[in-house]
Amino acid sequence: ESFLTHAGYAALIVFGFLEACCIPISSEITFGFAGVLAFEGHLSLVLVIIIGSAAELAGSYVSYAVGRIGGRPTVERIGKYFLITRKDIQRAERFFAGRGVWAVAVGRALPVVRAFVSIVAGLIEVPAVQFGIFSLIGTVVWATVFSVIGYELGSAWQTVNHYVSIGGYAIIALVVLAIAALVAYRLREVRKE
Repeated sequence: ESFLTHAGYAALIVFGFLEACCIPISSEITFGFAGVLAFEGHLSLVLVIIIGSAAELAGSYVSYAVGRIGGRPTVERIGKYFLITRKDIQRAERFFAGRGVWAVAVGRALPVVRAFVSIVAGLIEVPAVQFGIFSLIGTVVWATVFSVIGYELGSAWQTVNHYVSIGGYAIIALVVLAIAALVAYRLREVRKE
């Protein structure tokens, strides 16, 4: 919040780009607080959505390139170190095959998976132009929703952010437990394969 307050659009570009590159930065807070700054008159809500979406699109192309250049052989070769099996790759390909490129737009508008959709799209070789169009659609929806929420909350942001943070700690604890269970399950699957 401090970086956004002092650096404005530059901070929005940095945070949006890094989050789309799979760096764990909360885009909910980034766009929400940018919306609050727009409410306070420090930023323009329209520019927050446009600049933030452009930064996230650029970052999603970086993730896309990692999946595209690294490709399936790389994922299969080193996937076991990241607990990725051939079945996982096939499952991701079926997900995209069944839904087409709209899976990119939907995935970019969903929490948690939004950053990783780009890698999978590159991995299964979604055409770059289609990827960009559908990634932008999902990203604009995401940026608009959270920026408008921040704008509407306005001066109540600190109170809401406090309760979201408390809920966040509970969610983090649940996520850590879920990850531990998932890792144990995935280790078993990798050993089987």
